Amino acid sequence: MVVSSRDNTEAGVVFTHEGDLITAIDIETGLAASGSSKAEALSSLADVLELHEGGGEPIEDEDAFLIELGIDADEFDEDTSPPSWMV
Repeated sequence: MVVSSRDNTEAGVVFTHEGDLITAIDIETGLAASGSSKAEALSSLADVLELHEGGGEPIEDEDAFLIELGIDADEFDEDTSPPSWMV
């Protein structure tokens, strides 16, 4: 469903289907999240929008957070150049 907001920008969510994956895309922000069902995709999109708008808890110790997730930061290059699709 697509509606117009007060400032005449489109608002709403569009779903795309690719194989077994359903993606919910917020029209206003362009943010997206996927899941195996529309409900799962919408729930994930709600989380993404909350974080995008400043919600969530700040990460105080990035290294400890990565270790908690099982990620070794030393395995990745520190490449500060923009991704190729942004150039």
